[in-house]
Amino acid sequence: MTAGPLAAEERVHLDVVNRIKNEAFQNSKVMDHMFQLTDVNGPRLTGSPGYRRAAEWVVKRLTEAGVSGARLEKWGPFGKGWSFSRFSAHMIEPSYQTIIGFPLAWTPGTNGVLVAEPVMAVIRTAADFPKWQGKLRDKIVLIDAPRELKPHEKAALSRYTNDQLSDVFLAPDPAQRGPVRSGTGTPTRSAEEARAYRAKLHTFLKEEGVALVLSAGYAGDGGTVFASSGGTREAKDPVPPPMAAITPEHYNRIARLLDQKVPVKLEFHIEAAFDEQGQDSWNVVGEIPGGKRKDEVVMLGAHLDSWHGGTGATDNAAGSAVMIEAMRILKALNLPLDRTVRIGLWSGEEQGLLGSRAYVKEHFADRETMKTTEEHKRFAAYYNIDNGTGKIRGIYLQGNDMARPIFESWLSPFKDLGATTVSIRNTGGTDHLSFDGVGLPGFQFIQDSVEYGTRTHHSNMDVYDRIQAGDMMQMSAIVASFVYHTAMREELIPRKPLPKPAPRRAEDAKPAPSGGQ
Repeated sequence: MTAGPLAAEERVHLDVVNRIKNEAFQNSKVMDHMFQLTDVNGPRLTGSPGYRRAAEWVVKRLTEAGVSGARLEKWGPFGKGWSFSRFSAHMIEPSYQTIIGFPLAWTPGTNGVLVAEPVMAVIRTAADFPKWQGKLRDKIVLIDAPRELKPHEKAALSRYTNDQLSDVFLAPDPAQRGPVRSGTGTPTRSAEEARAYRAKLHTFLKEEGVALVLSAGYAGDGGTVFASSGGTREAKDPVPPPMAAITPEHYNRIARLLDQKVPVKLEFHIEAAFDEQGQDSWNVVGEIPGGKRKDEVVMLGAHLDSWHGGTGATDNAAGSAVMIEAMRILKALNLPLDRTVRIGLWSGEEQGLLGSRAYVKEHFADRETMKTTEEHKRFAAYYNIDNGTGKIRGIYLQGNDMARPIFESWLSPFKDLGATTVSIRNTGGTDHLSFDGVGLPGFQFIQDSVEYGTRTHHSNMDVYDRIQAGDMMQMSAIVASFVYHTAMREELIPRKPLPKPAPRRAEDAKPAPSGGQ
């Protein structure tokens, strides 16, 4: 994990690193960026007014910092837009209780206040449909089996120990098949099978006259609800009944009452709107022009879009704020840069890296044919943040061993801030893959998970209060330093061989959850 003899040959501008640290730690604006993206602009689901509002704010902030050509760059088609403006949920009988939850994306509202009786109808496959025919009209359907909740044996917060970082540093077993990724879990159905089943389920629920569908989310407890979409952005897909996820404690109470034949009455009021015209979306781009190598480009980026249960703080206003701050630092220090530095904040990441893939296809290469552009030849590197609020502990090489000595040298001034590890391993599910997939050097930093998987990722608790200011400052300094050194290096970052063409498959439509560790 320490820099070896080869790493010592790579120049490190320690005077510039010192200036970057001072600006990042003494004059930081990163938490103000966070406040604006989350508390002011709110959730940023692609295709929603909230996303557009946040993207326009980013353009303004970058322009104020002196970034050139900050703008929205359109790509598409994306599909239907969706947003919600009201959610209230209550148990009315047998006694009153406020219910914690939120609606699922791309599902309709309740057309006013809905008061109805719930029914437990666990539906897992199309084979379950016949048993519920004629029994669900005007009912609130609890579609999941109750989930048993147990006391937590581990703290919600976690940071890498030295032993764990040593494990991340080690190369995977070469006999292991396929890429090694940090994310875990595999779907029970293929992506194509899941879409087909979802369409059948939504059609069945609509035909049966279901008033509302409730789930307990896919994880979480203690008031934390993990959930994302119920319907789809595709105009051709059937629109389901209103759908919502609620905290499992409240879900389980309703289930127990129903099991004991106690009458239950629930009240929901959901206001949601579709934008049938929302066929396109926008990335945010801007740059600091370079000098003697201005036609060569260094990129830094993160996805700006989020889900809607919280305000998208750790996923991924954190990464976006760090990248905005890195650009601000470089401009504030007025550092001369040989190469042009460009920021890209992406939309549609949560639906399958759509924004960054569209950008890469437009500017660099089509991964389906692997036909490259002139810009592809002049591209230096892309750096990404998408693992939440946790400080940087190192960087994944994505199998690019040639970059190891370079990155070991560049990390060396940040060892006392916890950044030590250069790992040969791949990590998946986020926007650096769009660049790596066409043979460009694209990298994701290793970060402490903090509460990413236990509390915030795609949940209603993904809010400003879960952000750690010191970690954000550390990330901003490291990213700014990496970008600076990449811009000033005599040569481009070494590349792996150009991949073979990768014709689009149905499974490509949605990657693993972003930022998995």
